[in-house]
Amino acid sequence: MSRRSYNAGWSLTGWVFLILLLIFAVAPMLWMLITSFKSQFAALKYPPEFIPSNPNLEQYERLLSPKNEVGRQFLRYMANSIWVSTATTILGVAVAVPAAYAFARFRFPGRQALFFSVLFRNMFPAVVFLMPLFIMMRWMGLVNTYSSLIITYLTFGLPLSIWLLKGFYDNIPIELEQAARIDGCTRFQAFYLIVMPLSAPGIIATAIYSFITAWNEYVYALTFLNDDQKLTLPVGLQRFFTEYATNWPGLMAASFIMSVPVVVMFLILQKYFVRALTEGAVKA
Repeated sequence: MSRRSYNAGWSLTGWVFLILLLIFAVAPMLWMLITSFKSQFAALKYPPEFIPSNPNLEQYERLLSPKNEVGRQFLRYMANSIWVSTATTILGVAVAVPAAYAFARFRFPGRQALFFSVLFRNMFPAVVFLMPLFIMMRWMGLVNTYSSLIITYLTFGLPLSIWLLKGFYDNIPIELEQAARIDGCTRFQAFYLIVMPLSAPGIIATAIYSFITAWNEYVYALTFLNDDQKLTLPVGLQRFFTEYATNWPGLMAASFIMSVPVVVMFLILQKYFVRALTEGAVKA
């Protein structure tokens, strides 16, 4: 009985912890959504209204309509973010896949040191590299271009992407490739036909990570871009702040729209991401 009571107590504690964690994660999104349905006056009301008395979709109509200046700007910022994030994701996966495969299958001098040096960059906060990268981009003439952001995001995203994928390749038996080679496949054909389909969850997880990192990044986008037409969505949101007032409902609506693609993508593909994290945690 005591053992059963002990297990029941831990089960109850676990459920309480999960509920509190869920509230902590969902409450900001819920409050952001509620505020986006309010008027400017209702958003500043004290005590705050937890349920809007006169909810409306005015802010969403403004943001998603190309007929007004605010909508045109918002849709332009969203298109810029989609372009930069998609390009970063495609290039990141294209580089991480062969790099991780090389670390997993080939033995060469300095392999171990080089692999861990790839992860060494992640020991430092991103802001440490802000000025050096800006000077480098200015020297190459890439300031105020999407290329500067894509290259920078690849610098940050590739180390973890390579680490995730290498864990998948380490768990794929090399005998499968050897059997394909015996049947007449080249190394590339064995990789393309055997290894890549088996590592699809890792590739999907890498793509999710690359896209989310590029989609949410703010500091480098603010530093490298000074043309209003090229701003990405995180930087564009500051347009809702003015000298004398802040359009809180509009800001919350824009933030919610910005959050939706990332949340939906993660909810749909989360099993691949979790599997990549668990299978990637292997000895190098």
